[in-house]
Amino acid sequence: MLSSGIQTISLLLFSNIFMTCAWYGHLKMQEEFSWFASLPLIGVILFSWAIAFLEYCLQVPANRIGF
Repeated sequence: MLSSGIQTISLLLFSNIFMTCAWYGHLKMQEEFSWFASLPLIGVILFSWAIAFLEYCLQVPANRIGF
């Protein structure tokens, strides 16, 4: 099994990579996908919360292991 330091660094690294890709992808989605540009406000909010939830699924365990 990996040490807690390696687990923490790995989870935070993947969390950061995911959030960076999600952020830039979110900015480009309106240009690439017509369905995203036509989403109502509630759809955009739910999509943004889904991105944040997936990132927190990696970040929170990393912070708990590292503490």
